[in-house]
Amino acid sequence: MEFLVASAIGLLTAAGIYLVLRLRTFPVILGMSLLTYAVNVFLFASGRLTIGAPPILVKGVETYTDPLPQALVLTAIVISFGMTAVVVMIALGAFLSSEDDAVNDAEETETPAQEDAS
Repeated sequence: MEFLVASAIGLLTAAGIYLVLRLRTFPVILGMSLLTYAVNVFLFASGRLTIGAPPILVKGVETYTDPLPQALVLTAIVISFGMTAVVVMIALGAFLSSEDDAVNDAEETETPAQEDAS
């Protein structure tokens, strides 16, 4: 079980980093979402993976699940949803103003040395 969760975290992280390094806004947004999911699974797994155990202490129960990582993941999901909505709106505004979704900031202009040669 631990190997499966660790592999899922590694796969989500690798795919997220690959998409963040793209030069278009939509893959960057998807990559940030995948990185967020990887962090959420990592936080959730940090509370030990136990199946069928209650998240609170009850009399007579020997094992329980740590509730703190669950609360952290729930908070992170809400924050990441809000931030994804903000980033999508910023990207949409940039796309509508320039009619291109390229991330690079280098404009194709002639340098003074190129103007002198012509």
